[in-house]
Amino acid sequence: MELDALILSRMQFGANISFHILFPTITIAMGWFLLFFRLRFLQTRNAAWEAAYYFWTKVFALTFALGVVSGIVMSFQFGTNWPGFMERTGNIAGPLLGYEVLTAFFLEASFLGIMLFGRGRVSERVHLAATFLVALGTTLSAFWILSLNSWMHTPAGFEIVNGQFIPTDWLAVVFNPSFPYRFTHTLLASALTASFLIAGLSAWQLLKGSATQGTYKAMRAAIFTAATVIPLQFIVGDLHGLNTLQYQPAKIAAMEGIWETERGAPLTLFGIPDEAAGTTHYAVKIPKLGSLILTHELDSEIRGLNEFKGAHPPVAPVFYAFRLMVGVGSLMLLVAGYSAWRLWSQRRAPKISLPRTHLWVLAGMTFSGWVATLSGWYVTEIGRQPFLVYGLMRTSEAATTVPPPYVAFTLTAYLLVYGLLLITYVGVLKYMAEHPTEHAPDAPRGALLGKAGV
Repeated sequence: MELDALILSRMQFGANISFHILFPTITIAMGWFLLFFRLRFLQTRNAAWEAAYYFWTKVFALTFALGVVSGIVMSFQFGTNWPGFMERTGNIAGPLLGYEVLTAFFLEASFLGIMLFGRGRVSERVHLAATFLVALGTTLSAFWILSLNSWMHTPAGFEIVNGQFIPTDWLAVVFNPSFPYRFTHTLLASALTASFLIAGLSAWQLLKGSATQGTYKAMRAAIFTAATVIPLQFIVGDLHGLNTLQYQPAKIAAMEGIWETERGAPLTLFGIPDEAAGTTHYAVKIPKLGSLILTHELDSEIRGLNEFKGAHPPVAPVFYAFRLMVGVGSLMLLVAGYSAWRLWSQRRAPKISLPRTHLWVLAGMTFSGWVATLSGWYVTEIGRQPFLVYGLMRTSEAATTVPPPYVAFTLTAYLLVYGLLLITYVGVLKYMAEHPTEHAPDAPRGALLGKAGV
């Protein structure tokens, strides 16, 4: 494979978005966890809930900062690596990105400071409202970004004039055919990622003897959330699959490794796709199950990759990433379900008592949500190729003309920086888990505003 500017730009954007998505995937749901912890403290006045709130607020702030910085870098790449994208779709992409900044980022940035440093400076009601608005801001941010991304997969509400995409119906643009499924799927993925992060770090604290009362509260909340959300994720994933089959059948064919159009298509559990030979070697198949899952009918027809010659995604990465996502998701379902059952049996106990092997499993799955999310993201984005705007604009039409060595140099620099930042982030989380603060931070001296109910 020749590493030309197109391939290098795709690798660079893939690296950037892979790094960036790690952090919003946590903060979207963690904002709502923080609101829950705050509400429970105000309802019960149990200091354990407040300890959980302030510990995870620090994790949220660290994660939020990395998400913002990596997001800014990504936006630059629209101009440097993909100038043709904004040139042709700017009338749609520009406003959607602008709405994200105006309605979401300002909300998050404005009230995050109150959430972090407002104790004693504002009333409890204002502090609670700030926590709610930050959580709402992270969700609104996901709303606009997923709207744009979904539009690129299922474009609607536009006309093409002189090669440019001109919006004609903004409701159709925003609520395009795949948006409801993609948005819901992403929110649930965030809930699972944050849940396993909280449960994993809490398990680590129990193993290392650094647990506080807040640790037990947070761990229970995270495990019961994961056990509730993950069955919903499988249902939404199925609905998303039906939508993808309707609008992007080539992606489905790549996910399932289906080469020839056939009725009653089997489900391939595993195999080795060979694009040159047009087959999947050593395939382990279950007859008719592919059609049943994809269409809910045993003998329905599934279009094969042979119908999309020159216009289907690279098969192997989509095929493997899909199986990794489903495999990790199934493991999360088992662990969350079993953990919830164990905790439910101890619902009247003041502290959690889980075997050390169980705690090690939870700690080992701290970042399992990242693996599942990245795998799903690769299925979605690689599965859109060779199109940038599905069926209308190829990725090659938007690529930069910068000489490949320049792109290779910046790609190398990005990878080094991202690797260093990721190691640092995980190291800081480990340090914070092993050195938690037992109590909420002290209010500043003379905190009159809070007492005055401001």
